[in-house]
Amino acid sequence: MKSKLHPYLLMTSGILLAASLISYLFRNISLTGIFLIAGFIALATGVRGYEKLKGFSYTIWIFTVVTASMFYPQYFTNIGNFQLKSLIVPLLQIIMFGMGSQMSVADFTGIIRMPKGVIIGVISHYIIMPLVGFTIAHIFSFPSEIAAGIILIGCVPSGLASNVMSFLARANLALAVTVGAISTLLSPFVTPTLMKWLGGQFIEVNFWNMMLDILNMIILPIVAGFMFNLFAKKDAGRKSKIIQLITYIIIILLTTVVFAKSKNADFGGFILQFLKSAGWFYLLPMVGAILLSRFLRSEKNYMEKILSLISMVGIAVIVTIITASGRDSLLKVGGLLIITSLLHNLTGYSLGYSLSWLLGLPERDRRTIAFEVGMQNGGLASGLAMQMGKVATVGLAPAIFGPLMNITGSVLANWWRGRPIKEKVKVNKT
Repeated sequence: MKSKLHPYLLMTSGILLAASLISYLFRNISLTGIFLIAGFIALATGVRGYEKLKGFSYTIWIFTVVTASMFYPQYFTNIGNFQLKSLIVPLLQIIMFGMGSQMSVADFTGIIRMPKGVIIGVISHYIIMPLVGFTIAHIFSFPSEIAAGIILIGCVPSGLASNVMSFLARANLALAVTVGAISTLLSPFVTPTLMKWLGGQFIEVNFWNMMLDILNMIILPIVAGFMFNLFAKKDAGRKSKIIQLITYIIIILLTTVVFAKSKNADFGGFILQFLKSAGWFYLLPMVGAILLSRFLRSEKNYMEKILSLISMVGIAVIVTIITASGRDSLLKVGGLLIITSLLHNLTGYSLGYSLSWLLGLPERDRRTIAFEVGMQNGGLASGLAMQMGKVATVGLAPAIFGPLMNITGSVLANWWRGRPIKEKVKVNKT
């Protein structure tokens, strides 16, 4: 809701951003950083008062933390002897748990209702973005590890942001959720395969290690979220609950098999890892859901709000840490990497929409496929770069791609929102 303060905040942001430009022209880098950060803070707060602009507030906050980490990287790399980059994987797991807790098995059944759209969406996602990333990496001759990062962001599944954009654009939200869910479910197999094939030309890719990382960072936290949802909402029938409980423990068992293959673990190590995973991702969310459902009976949406806030803060922290870690590399190739990331993103939208049109999908589905192809799970790509020990190089493209896709996605969604889809009305002839 607009208040008297919001116009003044926007005016203040304009003055501060202009001051940052003047400071830069006079080579006063210290003041430039201060003015830029303060200007972005005022702008992010000011746009909250305008209905058509408040959707950009979070993206502007991302720009704020990126600016801070570029000017003052020393504050975002470590605290004492603690390396902040070690927070990336736990934060990603919390974000994925939040995603899983707001989903259900029904989100994966959309393929039954709309198989054509789901198949086109998933196949397009895993063909278009990896090949476009591979082409960009070759054409622009980036250093090998940065080129691998461009390919990596193209090989990961779509993220939650694409669902939000489909909702804003009045697209097919059910299709968006289903394509995103299935692309995520396939990612432990597809992403390492594509990276081994395409990215292996630039860096060494260990297939089993990458599969294990994806299972640990994405699939198991989502399973934990499903478990939490199953016992918190209590809306599943007895048969459905039993099937889900068996399915989730099988997923944990299969993940442990991948662990044994990746780490060459013996039988004792296999059993220990299985018990550990079952405790963290199966029993803990079950107990937590039962306890919280008793204490928060009157606040059903309370947990959802908390997890949503944690997810937003978590993504901002991940982007900040990666930007600070890779600051020196960004100063060398940052401008070109921004351009190529924008090209990668926009090409995904264009080819996703065009292919859907050629294959005869309706307008609502075309918009959905455009977002599902063009928008990626940057958090997963960042986590994988971290697990490779190359967050300052391989992690740069994901760190840039994420904020950019939120800007372009917001603009495209609002543009489409202003162009409602005309439903075809059948006229019965008498």
